[in-house]
Amino acid sequence: MRNFTVFYLFVLIGFQSCNRPTKSAPETLKIEAFNWSVEIPENFEPINQEEWNKTLKKGIDAIEDTIEGTVDNQAVTIFIYKNGEFNNFEANWQPFDVEVDGDYLESYSEVNEILYQTFETQMPNAKLDSISSIQKISGLEFQRFDISIDFPNGIKMKSVGFSRLFGKKEFTMNITSVDESIGKNMLDAFLNSKFE
Repeated sequence: MRNFTVFYLFVLIGFQSCNRPTKSAPETLKIEAFNWSVEIPENFEPINQEEWNKTLKKGIDAIEDTIEGTVDNQAVTIFIYKNGEFNNFEANWQPFDVEVDGDYLESYSEVNEILYQTFETQMPNAKLDSISSIQKISGLEFQRFDISIDFPNGIKMKSVGFSRLFGKKEFTMNITSVDESIGKNMLDAFLNSKFE
């Protein structure tokens, strides 16, 4: 089965909280592996790998329970930032070889279907909506997958994932938010980022 991106694993298990206020200026990161520069919005702080690993384990367990199979997570974290309790800005990559893994777009669609099914199973009382599209960033086409989740307690979560093949690496940018203005800041930061 195709590898799952870290973003979806986070969304599936609910919310991981950070109860510390964040106060930081915007920071520009240059990621040489993808000739990519992106500005991390202000008031975000990095999530430590130990905390993230716990989140991943819960997410993998949720997917495996739904599909009654195993997830081979080969994602390599580029960065993970958060603002407040439920707003995350995360990038990763994982190997993807079309000669081994098959057609990229077919695989991408299949994973989105499985993830939507997992959301329904894990959050039966939530209202879900999703849409797939193509988005140009810095002149490059990315696959985009938006999910909105309305919880019975009134919380609304929005998750936006962007994916693209760079050679034999699938790059993924994931934005998860419950605060609309913070979500917009993260989305703008990625849409305005540069791939040289």
